[in-house]
Amino acid sequence: MVLAATSVMKRNLLIYIGVFLLSLNFSVQAQDERENGVVEIDSSERFFYFVEGDTIPREFIDLEEVVLLNKLEFTSKEDRRRYLILRRKTRKVYPYAKLAAERLLSLQQRLDSIEDKRLRKKYTKRIQKYIEGEFSERLKKLTRTEGQILVKLIYRQTGRTAFDLVKELRTGWRAFWYNTTASMFDISLKKEYKPFEVKEDYLIEDILERSFQANLLERQKPAFDIDFLDLTDHWDKQ
Repeated sequence: MVLAATSVMKRNLLIYIGVFLLSLNFSVQAQDERENGVVEIDSSERFFYFVEGDTIPREFIDLEEVVLLNKLEFTSKEDRRRYLILRRKTRKVYPYAKLAAERLLSLQQRLDSIEDKRLRKKYTKRIQKYIEGEFSERLKKLTRTEGQILVKLIYRQTGRTAFDLVKELRTGWRAFWYNTTASMFDISLKKEYKPFEVKEDYLIEDILERSFQANLLERQKPAFDIDFLDLTDHWDKQ
């Protein structure tokens, strides 16, 4: 009975973390270049911009910065196995952290436009209820380690711990309670993401960068600067 109750508490905790952060309203804004009268044309030898009836030659191509990645090397089969497990878990939960950051920004913008406190509360609850029905089944399947990685990545994408987000948008007591409950499963909602200090966080950043370049994950800038070359050089010297 104790094990069953513990399992239920663990499941409900992970659902709360995910649902709370993913309950933030999400809006995607796309811009069509043609609406601005700008169309890029590729000829056999040169590139051109066609702007409101004028053709402007351009003799160079804009390229996104590409980070050259070192070949992965492991000191043992066990290290390789742990990395592959971490890679699988990171790729699984990153989209949730990315979505949480997007919806947090959208919610904040929306709430800033609502002055009435009652309407603000009603709006937040309505969005949370909708997202709960959409994501709860998937969040139930997260393991303890996946939940902790998610907490770290939420910090990477928002610049705030899951604890602070709960405290800010709920109450300090609720944040304390959920952090205490999380500790029972070795999950801390106060966990930050420190790739320059924590080896596992560095490996997570390595996994993300490789996944971005392989188009396996969609890149989203972190809430704070992370120079991957400096990061790699830092750990190479350890």
